[in-house]
Amino acid sequence: MYSLNRILIVFALTAIPLLAVTSFAAETGRYGIGKTATIEEIAGWDIDIRPDGKGLPKGKGSVLQGEEAYEAQCASCHGLFGEGEGRWPPLAGGEDSLTEDRPKKTVGSYWPYASTLWDYINRAMPFSAPQSLTPDEVYAITAYVLYLNDLVEKGFVLTQDNLASIEMPNVNNFYADDRPDTNNERCMKNCKDPRNIEVIQSLRGITPDQKKTTAEENPAKSKLSEAAIEGKATYTTSCLVCHASGVAGAPSLDNKDDWAKRLEQGMDTLVKRAIKGFMGESGIMPPKGGNMSLTDEQVSNAVQYMVEAE
Repeated sequence: MYSLNRILIVFALTAIPLLAVTSFAAETGRYGIGKTATIEEIAGWDIDIRPDGKGLPKGKGSVLQGEEAYEAQCASCHGLFGEGEGRWPPLAGGEDSLTEDRPKKTVGSYWPYASTLWDYINRAMPFSAPQSLTPDEVYAITAYVLYLNDLVEKGFVLTQDNLASIEMPNVNNFYADDRPDTNNERCMKNCKDPRNIEVIQSLRGITPDQKKTTAEENPAKSKLSEAAIEGKATYTTSCLVCHASGVAGAPSLDNKDDWAKRLEQGMDTLVKRAIKGFMGESGIMPPKGGNMSLTDEQVSNAVQYMVEAE
């Protein structure tokens, strides 16, 4: 049994820090929790680009430079000429299609500002390694995508000074929605309990299957080699996007016939092409799957996993 005096003493001691923080906040206007962000930390988050070009870093890139970078980093998903592969979105074409029943919304037919293209590539591409491109590479790829949409000439060089001057065909069809029924209040009633939501199927080519095999649940029973086990993580983060769905002619994980044909040339050749890149008759393999931050060993282990996985 605790005495009343002891309870009061404990309460008083635990209340002192709260009173101290409250008093400090009243005197200084802040709570004294955490630390002030540095200029470098803020710069890592402050990467948005405005339509007038504000926020663009210094740099430049030509259409010709962009063609090479695009083929290495983007073509496996978006097609060699921006036509799109599989379910991945096309980047070019679709002129005058917006009034049709099934409009084709691409950079050239739909997007209102060139700055949006630069910002999106810089922020989220390539899919397997976002924010891994240098500003010059982003300028070059942006220039090439604009060229694919006949918005710039082949000799064009894109810089931070001329990007905002590029006028997109659909810019005038964007406007502030002033309809009275668009200002809806947030509704948080009758929501489904997330604990009762069961994922019954993965989004093929985007997320790994939720149902694990016995070998995955118990690594000790797995037949995979040590290299393949190491390579599974790399496959999931950098290879699954193309090899789970066969994008750009990539052999899908469960297509053993495709892998058998490739293995006829030897494992060394298979690994070399995965590291250096390769363009075959039926598809393209960008160097290291477009994720140049991977080591040669990581790529080799990922290939080993794809070859051994059942």
